[in-house]
Amino acid sequence: MEKLIALKNEREKYREKLAQKMKGYRGVVHENAASELRHSEVMVLRSMVASLDREIAAIEKAGK
Repeated sequence: MEKLIALKNEREKYREKLAQKMKGYRGVVHENAASELRHSEVMVLRSMVASLDREIAAIEKAGK
């Protein structure tokens, strides 16, 4: 149960980071290193949130 709470807190932290990165985000402007870096950060954060969602769902399913 403690692991589930910790995962939910971590997911919320990454969701907040993702929301901050998404402000003003308009995709990748090629040949622009800053834009490509911002895009990579957004994709990593999205992946982290999705991974945490899957892990939380698996734990909740196993707990039922």
